[in-house]
Amino acid sequence: MTWLTAFKDKKIIVLGAGLTGMSCLRFLHQYSLSFVVNDSREMPYIDAEQLLLYKQRYPHCTFHFGEWQYEIIASADIVITSPGIDLDAEGISGYLNKNCQVIGDIELFCLVNNSLDKPMKMLAVTGSNGKSTVVSLLNHLGNTLNYHCVLAGNIGEPILNLLTPIKAEKVDYILPDVVIVELSSFQLETLSSMQAIAATVLNVSDDHLDRHKTLKRYKALKQKIYTQASMAVINRDDKATISSVSKQNIVSFGANEPEQGHFGLAIVNQQQTIMFGEQALVVTEGLTLVGLHNYLNYMAVLALGLCAGWSLPNMIENLNGFSGLAHRCQRVYSDDKVQWVNDSKATNVGATLAALKGLSSSLSEGKRLILIAGGDGKGSDFSPLKIALNNDVAQLITLGQDGPRIGDLVNNSIAVKSLEEAVFHAKNIAKAGDMVLLSPACASLDMFKNYQERGDVFMAAVTRMETV
Repeated sequence: MTWLTAFKDKKIIVLGAGLTGMSCLRFLHQYSLSFVVNDSREMPYIDAEQLLLYKQRYPHCTFHFGEWQYEIIASADIVITSPGIDLDAEGISGYLNKNCQVIGDIELFCLVNNSLDKPMKMLAVTGSNGKSTVVSLLNHLGNTLNYHCVLAGNIGEPILNLLTPIKAEKVDYILPDVVIVELSSFQLETLSSMQAIAATVLNVSDDHLDRHKTLKRYKALKQKIYTQASMAVINRDDKATISSVSKQNIVSFGANEPEQGHFGLAIVNQQQTIMFGEQALVVTEGLTLVGLHNYLNYMAVLALGLCAGWSLPNMIENLNGFSGLAHRCQRVYSDDKVQWVNDSKATNVGATLAALKGLSSSLSEGKRLILIAGGDGKGSDFSPLKIALNNDVAQLITLGQDGPRIGDLVNNSIAVKSLEEAVFHAKNIAKAGDMVLLSPACASLDMFKNYQERGDVFMAAVTRMETV
């Protein structure tokens, strides 16, 4: 039975009318399936005039905005939910009937892809930190090596957009060779049919516990990715990334010297080097991205590419064509000889720990690290930061709703009310050669639209300080 047969004559509801929900709408419309789109918000992303056009353009769809339609939800055979919707917190779970199939757009994509005569190959990445860097570098390498790769999932365009042209019969559209998919824990909740070449859990640390409640459940969701891949790429330094997957299907990476067939670090000719077994690949000093966390990211990328059959020498040759992503340990250029670093993407404790560990070791002797942290901690335990804050950070500056909780971990923190004020204090403290790092260990939504806006405000404040 094909996916389309399974969806025919079923009561289908799409929950959420954001980018993901609207991609589901366009996809289902192609196959003349009848369905409902429901969002608790009043006409999200569209106005009344656009809604009228949507009703004309999509005659098989019924729109309900402003509140959840629990009666319709209760009668649904298939619920396609956007990852940002917490079904429990929204009170939706209690209305789902026992035979209802709850899926996300990634699962729908996989069901369709699996039914194609020539399914698109998939490489899948999850983890608390580093996902976007890893998939972006992997995508860069794949395309540089003349594979047609695309990014999807938690990054790039909605994944169902890759399938939309099939029904439209656009003759100039070529399906990609490899779909590189970044997966959040929210997306993994509703995913079970992916058949990836290889998948990795980069690392696991406290994150999204306001939704998942326990670290045990969060870890289990992350590890679901392994059962949906032929090869597992694991971080042998992080036990939470290791599951009961078959040992012969594992490629590992870590900070120590590796066994044959695995990736690691070793000192070769007095230089730290990324290794593949006994084979020296590249000296870390020559890499664009710095810090141990980035060296592990490089290894994860090489392992995934190797699983896909890509040439290891060719990948090494093209590593430095990738310069990194915005808001991820991004240098902010200034004339004051202070190293300003925007790591606004560090929205959890693990990300900030990785940044502190990777960047503090890069400072010259006698130079200090000043950290700006705080925001919405999403129920996280900040205590793992205590040792690093006291050993590696010369001055802590905190802000946001959970700033006081982070400040309590040290004796000399400075509390501020805005990011601009934090930059002002850091500017007065820092001397030439010191580093000022924005790495919040928190989400941004208590003060900003998103982490990107937070990073932009930080960089703008640094630039303004230069002109004062």
